[in-house]
Amino acid sequence: MKFSPAKENILKKIRQALSTSVPVPFPQSEGNSPVFKQSEEELEVKFAEEFSKLLGKFVYCTNENEAVENLKALVETKQWKEIFCKETALKKTIAENGFANFSSKDLSLADAGITTCEVLIARTGTIAMSSAQESGRTVSVYAPVHICFAYMNQLVYDIKDGLQLLKEKYNGKIPSLISFATGPSRTADIEKTLVVGVHGPKEVYCFLIER
Repeated sequence: MKFSPAKENILKKIRQALSTSVPVPFPQSEGNSPVFKQSEEELEVKFAEEFSKLLGKFVYCTNENEAVENLKALVETKQWKEIFCKETALKKTIAENGFANFSSKDLSLADAGITTCEVLIARTGTIAMSSAQESGRTVSVYAPVHICFAYMNQLVYDIKDGLQLLKEKYNGKIPSLISFATGPSRTADIEKTLVVGVHGPKEVYCFLIER
């Protein structure tokens, strides 16, 4: 293919730039220190504060049995009939603790969806999930209410720490998709008014289990 002299000149410069490596101007400052200083608060306290600010519903549980008891109370109070859960191990854990009412096999008909997560980011009150989870990304996005069962050992301070935890968990092979859910979905595009639950769950619950 023949190019014009001007285009050929540009391509020549690009080839030269690609063949010549450019040293990092400040090698000692590239990712060696955290951008945000970790607060002195306990991670679970920090997460609960930030998650609640974003209209998330935080529930602290000393063990899985207490988490399921809280779940049963929530389902009864809200009068939910259709509960969706796709994760085999999670369904087993919840059933072993006295709740097996996973009546919904169709996510589009569910009142609420239950998942686990990969990481909890304390600094921003964020729940991180990945495509490696059995539930994938759909349950946390399409269910009108998302309920997340998480554990203390999944708490980290910042996103950088969360990615490091994922690297260790998957032996350096990070899942192809990682999603960060920071509270219920929201938008301010409608007459500059904040509206919650427009393109995702209207409510998000995090049941943090100590074990």
